[in-house]
Amino acid sequence: MKYFKLSISLICVLILSCIEDNDDNQQQNPTEPNLVIKLKFDPNQIRLDNFGQPATIPSGNAAQSPSINRMSANYIELAPTALTPLETGEIIYVGSETTAGGAQAIDFQNAIFAGNSQNFITIPLSEITAGNYEWIRVSLAYQEGDIDILVNGQDITGTLGSFVGYNSYITSFDLNGGTFDINANKLQGFWAFEALGFTTQGQAPEGATTVPNPLFNSSPIPAGSCVVTGEFENGLNITGNETQDITVTLSFSINNSFEWTEVNVDGKYEPAAGEQVVDMGLRGLIPLVSN
Repeated sequence: MKYFKLSISLICVLILSCIEDNDDNQQQNPTEPNLVIKLKFDPNQIRLDNFGQPATIPSGNAAQSPSINRMSANYIELAPTALTPLETGEIIYVGSETTAGGAQAIDFQNAIFAGNSQNFITIPLSEITAGNYEWIRVSLAYQEGDIDILVNGQDITGTLGSFVGYNSYITSFDLNGGTFDINANKLQGFWAFEALGFTTQGQAPEGATTVPNPLFNSSPIPAGSCVVTGEFENGLNITGNETQDITVTLSFSINNSFEWTEVNVDGKYEPAAGEQVVDMGLRGLIPLVSN
């Protein structure tokens, strides 16, 4: 019986020792607070032009709000003021790039993707310079979603992959089982489409992709890039003493963001009639801060 009591005592000592060790580890390695970047796609958000002003659909064109399934960005920067030039703010994320296709390009095969209301990246707050940031810049790379088209009098839904980054090196990619072998660089505006097993690809005109930048006059962006700029309503304040995560939701406007030239004036995209895609750019960015 005394051996049984001795064994119980030893077990208790071991358990208490493990608890103390765990407590020590938690004190030595507390959970580090992060900046969490999420994506959101809003068909009801205001539709902007390149200058960040409300935009209507031009006469002779038509548009629709796609259903975005996933998106990728290649660059995120926090800007303290409206006068902060591009690339001189706090750069918090740069995606993978490569010269495998010749010129410097976004490495599509190693890109990070996220869907609606999903986390895109997580960054320790300790890696971000403390300060107050009024603006955020996001260089978009790729968006994929469903659009409605009219084929032989029938309404069908297909999937569109839009490469909106400045330059993308693509080996191959899949849209609903349709494989596209590219193995080359593609400039902004390259797109691919799949519907009912049919696949096609093309290139939107140079400069046709809308990239809203309300700081056009004070902080311009290079032509052919896709650096969308958005203003924090009350700023993003990072003190360096945070104890919990800060979440920034990047709310992108997809309000009639897929636009084409009309041949048959019916508001439906009909590629067989010669209707051409003229714009696939997002129509604005509103960054939302929460804890």
